[in-house]
Amino acid sequence: MNWEAILAPYSQVVKELKVKLKGMRAQFEYESKHSPIEFVVGRVKPVPSIIEKAEKKAIPLDEIDQEIQDIAGVRVVCQFVDDIYTVVEMIRSRNDLTIVEEKDYIARKKISGYRSYHMIIEYPVETISGMKIILAEIQIRTLAMNFWAINEHSLNYKYDGAIPEEIKNRLQRAAEAAFKLDEEMSKIKSEVREAQRVFRRI
Repeated sequence: MNWEAILAPYSQVVKELKVKLKGMRAQFEYESKHSPIEFVVGRVKPVPSIIEKAEKKAIPLDEIDQEIQDIAGVRVVCQFVDDIYTVVEMIRSRNDLTIVEEKDYIARKKISGYRSYHMIIEYPVETISGMKIILAEIQIRTLAMNFWAINEHSLNYKYDGAIPEEIKNRLQRAAEAAFKLDEEMSKIKSEVREAQRVFRRI
């Protein structure tokens, strides 16, 4: 398989989504308003990970574009929990993409303690062969949720998905502590935003 050719449209989608989401952040800054977006990152799933997922789910490689939803992935990181839902509404209101599925792992966290908001979208991209509709995943989470998820992902990789029970319990406690931090910061959100406005004027 020519993976470079297969993944080129996905790379384009990630680049375009990053530009558009960063543009949304910039618009808030131009208007001297608080941006719900702290930063945006994106990636195309590595080929070994795609093959591993396809084998695990018994997906033929010629069907990965319909069956694997997160080959193109963008992550939006926010300061506060309610910023996540602001970003969700902003994405819902766009007419340059179609939302296929939404999963709120903040209202309904995973057993592991994982919290994030996932949106699966269809995004049209121009290729040399014409228009192609690409599936992509947008994850929206707070800084605290992101910190936890990055570390949990590393441990999952280290232990090949079988994290020892003691570490799993510590991760769950850490997830609750991270969410408690989010809740406490939300209570002083207006003071934090005012301080940031003052800081920007200096």
